[in-house]
Amino acid sequence: MRRPEILLNLSVPRLAEQAAQLPAAGVGLLRAEFLALGLGKHPLALLEEQGEEAFVTVFREGLETVARAFYPRPVTYRTLDLKSNEYRGLEGGERFEPVESNPMIGRRGAFRYIVSPDELRLELRAVAQVLDGGLDNVHLMVPFVRTVTELREVKALVEESGLFERPGFELWAMAEVPATALIPERFAAEVSGVSIGSNDLTQLVLGADRDSAELGARYRATDEAVLTAIARIVEGAHAVGVPVCICGDAPSQEAGLIHRLVELGIDQISVVPSAFEASVAAVDEAVGAGAAA
Repeated sequence: MRRPEILLNLSVPRLAEQAAQLPAAGVGLLRAEFLALGLGKHPLALLEEQGEEAFVTVFREGLETVARAFYPRPVTYRTLDLKSNEYRGLEGGERFEPVESNPMIGRRGAFRYIVSPDELRLELRAVAQVLDGGLDNVHLMVPFVRTVTELREVKALVEESGLFERPGFELWAMAEVPATALIPERFAAEVSGVSIGSNDLTQLVLGADRDSAELGARYRATDEAVLTAIARIVEGAHAVGVPVCICGDAPSQEAGLIHRLVELGIDQISVVPSAFEASVAAVDEAVGAGAAA
């Protein structure tokens, strides 16, 4: 039975050194959102006032901090995935963001990069500078991909940045919408790896608002329909030789889910640092049970 690697989810770079003391295989998800929120201003407002280098420096320094702490273990950096209402909450945000009735499924993720590529290009510049500085353990992940076509469009922006020319560079894509479970081979064939975002996948498969405390307690990633979607993504990606990670909150919160993920043959499970030891124990138990069966 395949034994998945256990990686870590991180949001705050200054906590990286402490997290790196854990014997994790690397960082499966480094969120960019904390860096953006730390700016206090909408990224485009910062660009107007201080120029491109101020923007690039913030993201480069945050990424460097994590990549250096974990080197040579891989660090997968997920590009910005703030929603329009979150961007509007930043200083100057109302000048750049639309008012959407449902931001959760609105102008975010890959679609945002296509219609407004300037911010992504600056993030890619930050990644390139980190790689060129010798921290070649950094990979890139695209969030909230809805269609194969938009994934290809984002790939073109990444190619334009020259990142594919760096030795060992990997581009991953998030599997968060049901479309990725319906045609998983086609999505996986475009990238180096697929990472399942269990939070959004659960809410979109079940039609349950993840931000609702009432609904969130009832509709979980262990639901049969969600597990079926996860299984399809794993099977489809493996069919084209692409590894699969899961990096949503569910594995950190539900040890029983880890047993099912091991059965499905997932390659990596990324959890918050506080759940690392429990996750390792759950994997040990699942692998042991499988070997005894």
